[in-house]
Amino acid sequence: MAVGLASGISAVSAADDTVKVGVLHSLSGTMAISETSLRDVLLFTFDEINAAGGVLGKKIEPVVVDGASDWPLFAEKAEQLLVQDKAAVTFGCWTSVSRKSVLPVFEKYNGLLFYPVQYEGEEMSKNIFYTAEAVGQQAIPAVDFLLEEGYKKFYLIGTDYVYPQTTNIVLFEYLLSKGISVENIGGGLRKDSEGKVISAGNYTPFGHADFQQIVADIKKFSASGEACVINTINGDANVPFFKEFASSGLTSDDCPVVSFSLSEDEFRALPAKDLVGHLGCWTYFMSIESAANKKFIADFNTWLGKTDVPGIVKENRVTCSPMVLSYDGVYIWKAAVEKAGSFDVDKVREALLSGDVSFDGPGGTVTAQKNHHLTKTVYIGETLETGQFSIIKTLPDVYGEPFLKGTFEKK
Repeated sequence: MAVGLASGISAVSAADDTVKVGVLHSLSGTMAISETSLRDVLLFTFDEINAAGGVLGKKIEPVVVDGASDWPLFAEKAEQLLVQDKAAVTFGCWTSVSRKSVLPVFEKYNGLLFYPVQYEGEEMSKNIFYTAEAVGQQAIPAVDFLLEEGYKKFYLIGTDYVYPQTTNIVLFEYLLSKGISVENIGGGLRKDSEGKVISAGNYTPFGHADFQQIVADIKKFSASGEACVINTINGDANVPFFKEFASSGLTSDDCPVVSFSLSEDEFRALPAKDLVGHLGCWTYFMSIESAANKKFIADFNTWLGKTDVPGIVKENRVTCSPMVLSYDGVYIWKAAVEKAGSFDVDKVREALLSGDVSFDGPGGTVTAQKNHHLTKTVYIGETLETGQFSIIKTLPDVYGEPFLKGTFEKK
């Protein structure tokens, strides 16, 4: 069945002058604050590629669907894209729970998904290509930086789902390996009947709004100094968290927060003046001073001014890592298609895994790895009042390792 559908996708693509490409993101619900910008940058990228002649002489025809921050609906929309629309590739998902919801669908129908948002690892599907930051390209470098800066107490907080939970378990083990005591890892622990830690950190639901008690706990935890917060809150819940943090009197000098789901795009809805000095760790910042990045930003803004796609916000737009990893993903897919000389999923996958598919993107050169991830540059930045980041550390050519065991071996 899988082989048949893959062949069907190629046949449909070859029959006309377009190739259908899926866009699967939340355009409504709690995750829309983050995901609508990924829809926008994908449409920009398709137009950019089409203006340059398309892919194998075919113009990209996007099929945009709304996952609506509803994880079962993501699976339904994925099946629609593969079975009904016969999309040659899909770019989409933000949360790990949405990715895990669609994974069996892509495996069943031998589809291809490019996933662009930082995640917890411990997964590698032959039908997903992860342009996302793995833990060793975001969480581990951030913790290493904080350890180098002399921080000895780490409070873990996140949204109650798989990415924050798994990432914090990895960080808990990593901090222990670096000599940080259990008492100096805040947010709480939960153990199974045999005493094994199965949860580390404090978690809140999607869309949570009341952080008074959690911030009070952080303030108490950080009172003795040398403390920081590892933040894996997703979506619009970041707004009340940081507002409460600032209202409590805590600052980045007292207790810096390093966030893994908070980029320039989310800062548009946050009181950035209260967040000066807090940290981010990504594989792209808008503030990168390179010709490729300046061109990307200028071209995206020019496109925003011209596009007539309904619902796209045109004012006060910024760029961020998930947007750039979406952009990179399209160009990596294009390069693989051209190497394969085909849109066939199996042939494109073979090209992706060859080890010589790369793209010089706005954040630097990204290279496809045999383990379905990317080698790329990691940046650590400090928040400015403008909602941008001042880059304070750059780590080039960081390998994308999805598994905990491999991450520890490489350290």
